[in-house]
Amino acid sequence: MVDITTARVEINFQICAYASSRGSAEEVGCSVKMKRQSWLCTLVTQLSLCFALFLALNMGQPRKPIYHNRSGSRPIDIYFISVTGGFRPLKEQTHLLKQMEKVVKAYKARFVVNISELGEDDQLMLNATWYFQSLKVPWYTTRALKGQGADYFLKQIKIPYEKTLDVIAMDTGSLQDPSNGNGNDQLHWLTRTLEASNSSWQIVVGFNSLVACDENTDQMEAKQVFEPLYDILLKYGANAYLSGQSCANYIRKGVTAHIRNTGQTDKGPFFTSINQGLVFNKKIFNGFLLHRVSPLEFVTYFVTLTGEVMHKIELQQMGKEVM
Repeated sequence: MVDITTARVEINFQICAYASSRGSAEEVGCSVKMKRQSWLCTLVTQLSLCFALFLALNMGQPRKPIYHNRSGSRPIDIYFISVTGGFRPLKEQTHLLKQMEKVVKAYKARFVVNISELGEDDQLMLNATWYFQSLKVPWYTTRALKGQGADYFLKQIKIPYEKTLDVIAMDTGSLQDPSNGNGNDQLHWLTRTLEASNSSWQIVVGFNSLVACDENTDQMEAKQVFEPLYDILLKYGANAYLSGQSCANYIRKGVTAHIRNTGQTDKGPFFTSINQGLVFNKKIFNGFLLHRVSPLEFVTYFVTLTGEVMHKIELQQMGKEVM
């Protein structure tokens, strides 16, 4: 298109030059026509260059994934938070709840798991749901709510593609006394629950640490008192255990890995992978955990009181087809 226009300009220029040599009255008209053609040629050339530049800038650029929304997260994912309850200085507690509120708003977290010995009487939960409007989402604690008649319970959360997430809260305090009949009943209940479950994920929650670490031998194993609990989780393929306490050290043994909070406050919460042999050596300071759940992936982010993500751990469904 540009070459044809240029050729026309050259022809018009020759005609005008011939007319000018003869002193024709057409000289002025030819001059105006030549200028008009030259202006059109320049305009077409500039438009062509702009179009070529647009193509060059956009070719090869990745398109926005169809399953991503404006915040970058996928609608097929759900989020929830886990936090260790109990007493905190007022300033620290307020700081923690403000960060949790920001995360709940940003990721539309559906619920909070409160790892506490006090259940619904926990001060952190009471202050959160009383003073922070955005934190008035369901809170599940490691002690059963009043009126349920038990210190352990199962919450099944629907996730996309007709899958479910099991959140299993345990009263680990009753497991520390072997003569306690409630502890044995609880273990039998847990066995039946895991055996019957066909959920994509089974996350067990208890206040006490599942593992004991020996700093001298650099070994990690199930605490003797909680060994029956550990054996059940391992046998039936529970994915992870969340606790409010941690061991003194952290190391891998067998197919278990433990992530602990090594900050001076040691507030947790803590994450133990049961069956994927994951090993991490990260210092996670006082804060909370943000969990992202999909049918094939369970991702945990460690968030500090300042809102910084210090680390993350990813669990993948093994042997499952990718959707």
